[in-house]
Amino acid sequence: MRLNLRALAMALGLIWGGAVFLVGLANLLLPTYGSDFLSLIASIYPGYRVGGFINVIIGTAYALLDGAACGVIVGWLYNIAAPSSRVPGAP
Repeated sequence: MRLNLRALAMALGLIWGGAVFLVGLANLLLPTYGSDFLSLIASIYPGYRVGGFINVIIGTAYALLDGAACGVIVGWLYNIAAPSSRVPGAP
């Protein structure tokens, strides 16, 4: 069975982007919530800082792209490693 790269990229991008978005919003409401996680994200994504709604949007955009890229890479590697689902002798 082969994976659909587009579907996997969209799924992982939305999951990772949604996670960063929700933690960023929660951090705006409760400033101590997820601050270590967001500091780690800030060290990875250039231009992202902890705090402020615009920074939540910037972090979410980075996370969407990052998750989608990881989805394509993981799906591509899986498709290379997965055995063919063809039955021997079938046309």
